[in-house]
Amino acid sequence: MEKQLSNRGSLGGGASPPSPHRFAEPERDVAGAAVRLQPAAREEFGAAAASPFLEHRSAPQFAALDLGTNNCRLLIARPIGAGFRVVDAFSRIVRLGEGLSATGALSEAAIERTLDALRVCAVKIAARRVTAGRYVATEACRRAANCEGFLARVAEEVGLEIEIISTTEEARLVVAGCGPLLHPRIPHAVVFDIGGGSTEIVWLRLLPGPDRRRRPEILGSISLPFGVVTLTDRFGGAEVSPATYRAMIAEAAAALAPFERTHCIRRHVHAGRVQMLGSSGTVTTLAGIHLALPRYIRAFVDGSMLTFEQIAAVSAHLAGLDFAGRAANPCIGRERADLVLSGCAVLDAICATWPVGRLRVADRGVREGILLDLMQG
Repeated sequence: MEKQLSNRGSLGGGASPPSPHRFAEPERDVAGAAVRLQPAAREEFGAAAASPFLEHRSAPQFAALDLGTNNCRLLIARPIGAGFRVVDAFSRIVRLGEGLSATGALSEAAIERTLDALRVCAVKIAARRVTAGRYVATEACRRAANCEGFLARVAEEVGLEIEIISTTEEARLVVAGCGPLLHPRIPHAVVFDIGGGSTEIVWLRLLPGPDRRRRPEILGSISLPFGVVTLTDRFGGAEVSPATYRAMIAEAAAALAPFERTHCIRRHVHAGRVQMLGSSGTVTTLAGIHLALPRYIRAFVDGSMLTFEQIAAVSAHLAGLDFAGRAANPCIGRERADLVLSGCAVLDAICATWPVGRLRVADRGVREGILLDLMQG
């Protein structure tokens, strides 16, 4: 029997706090539960989203898998109106790209961790009798010299055919997945996703579309060749000095500068014509910490707003903690305690480059974009 998540994010009779690896997957590994949509998303997902039991039980089911540098994440959903309802989800931190910066290849330990996670995904996909699916890999597989052999093992041992997508396609999927959260009356947007091995930045404008909705048009995108895993590999993460933190910010800011020069985004920011939307574990974590959640609750985070002052306060707080202090936070956990400051540094650079003043937090991205693509034919 499928159950809808309550407004406080519990499952049925209540759920225990998530294990640390759930930090990267705010929906957590839930079977037979509907993801509650924030009000900001309901216009895009249609009136049926408020009444998830209207769909027929025989409706087709679709699957989207995003294999990143840090996480392996799966969503399975069925269509509802113009959107969908999640019926199964899975996430696990696998750190596929751990050590990649130094060796140029995926390590055997990382491959084995990832294969174990993909086996779980394959079982779920088979059990749900998925009509169609798309399974993609991003930066770690784009860069690894031995990725072809790794994906051959996945096909042979797990039975999943995974495609490596380009940075341009990754940016498009992020925008497709996050588009419902964009404010229709603000004509431009900076959308970003701080990943494990890369950071995607998208500059777009909203054009008039059908049904008085706005259609996002991508004006430019860039993939920065670092994310929370690769920066942590290079700068360290367990103990981060103020000088090290400043060095990470400086590197990220320098990488953003050419994109700013090309598109002159700051000029539009000063005119009040730009909104900012962040889709990544970094921004969802900072939102959860700012809200003082006793555990990560997607319904409170997805679609929420953070001012730059709030971001700076939470980042400074985390930078002042040691590893144990960061690990003790229920929205972080031990498996992400060494990565979170790298993400904060990249976010600080983004906020300094484009001082919009606030950003909307998106607990959605590539997988949601894939699902919408599949369901729209």
